[in-house]
Amino acid sequence: MFTNEGIFEPFKEKVWLSSPTMHGEEMIYMQEAYETNWMSTVGKNINEAERMTAEKIGCRYAVALSCGTAALHLAARLAGEAIYGPAETGKGALQGKQVFCSDMTFDATVNPVVYEGGVPVFIDTERDTWNMDPIALEKAFEIYPDVKLIVIAHLYGTPGKIDEIRVIAKKHGALIIEDAAESFGASYKGVQTGNFGSFNCISFNGNKIITGSSGGMFLTDSLEAANKVRKWSTQSRENAAWYQHEELGYNYRMSNVIAGVVRGQLPYLEEHISQKKAIYERYRKGLKGLAVSMNPYDAENSEPNFWLSCLLINEDAMCRQVRGEQEALYISEKGKSCPTEILEVLAKHNAEGRPIWKPMHMQPIYRMNGFITRDGNGRGRTNAYIEGGCTDVGMDIFHRGLCLPSDNKMTAEQQDIIIELIKECFA
Repeated sequence: MFTNEGIFEPFKEKVWLSSPTMHGEEMIYMQEAYETNWMSTVGKNINEAERMTAEKIGCRYAVALSCGTAALHLAARLAGEAIYGPAETGKGALQGKQVFCSDMTFDATVNPVVYEGGVPVFIDTERDTWNMDPIALEKAFEIYPDVKLIVIAHLYGTPGKIDEIRVIAKKHGALIIEDAAESFGASYKGVQTGNFGSFNCISFNGNKIITGSSGGMFLTDSLEAANKVRKWSTQSRENAAWYQHEELGYNYRMSNVIAGVVRGQLPYLEEHISQKKAIYERYRKGLKGLAVSMNPYDAENSEPNFWLSCLLINEDAMCRQVRGEQEALYISEKGKSCPTEILEVLAKHNAEGRPIWKPMHMQPIYRMNGFITRDGNGRGRTNAYIEGGCTDVGMDIFHRGLCLPSDNKMTAEQQDIIIELIKECFA
């Protein structure tokens, strides 16, 4: 693993951020779909994947869909119709309505709101779990008192401050959509994420802790909601001998082949979580004494699934770094580093890291949308982390944070080398 000069060589095989970990049963169920000719959006694999997912999460109904984004889209439509009534054909159920959304998340959390005509208003992040800040949420209701829907995500598999958010939602008569795409298997006060909203969703994308290569699940305790999603996801066909359509539908149902992969993966959820947690703990111990911290969680009330291990560099240990829309520059300084430098070093050694999710209020597509911090400020503080006293927490975490290689097939030896490479960046 070393050159003659004692410098670490690149890994011969790439160390990934988070790649699928397959076990063998997946192929058996895919082969079963092939041999029985159930290659469409019906079949035993779908039924079993739904049953097993609902059982693991502890909800009554799970509906298998083509992706987590599809689940979020149908959740947004359901919520819009529950709050405002059915929309006219061609118009979304949230048409023109403002919706409070997690700010530091992948854009798939937010885009479905826009699919249904809604207008996202972004709620800043709190530092304890890197999720939606309840104080900022309460402030947002002071500014936008008519909002009736909240979309929350659990970043990197870490549950947010769910009880506080639910109390605020109840106070203001708002529904919650829970995006648990990254947090399948994580729990809050002993209850699995995917149970805390009116409508809830998980993802089986290729990088998730359980994968189907694609796919997702809509989760609910409402039979009526589950049945609506099943109907909408199969082009809203009516119960007629011919193709009869009375409302807008979508081609969103999961394939029985993909469901075979999910079905084969699900028994290994706890094993994958254990492996991910071991990776997080090795980073935490190995980087101790360095001017960094790991992505935090509430150990008293929650148990993450540790999907991705992330690093936050202390403010006084940051070298100068500037990011444009697609490029970044930094000036290396002795004893200091930055996410760009660390990611470059990891890439040079054939290991994949990634910047923290860029907050939605910083994205060009959503830059004009509302954004609320806990002190009520939002726009106009783009240099807050440079000025000090940053109230834009999401922007600060994005500036100083990065996602570390978190693949559960990474060996302890490989991880030790990654830790040493990070330390060298601060030398």
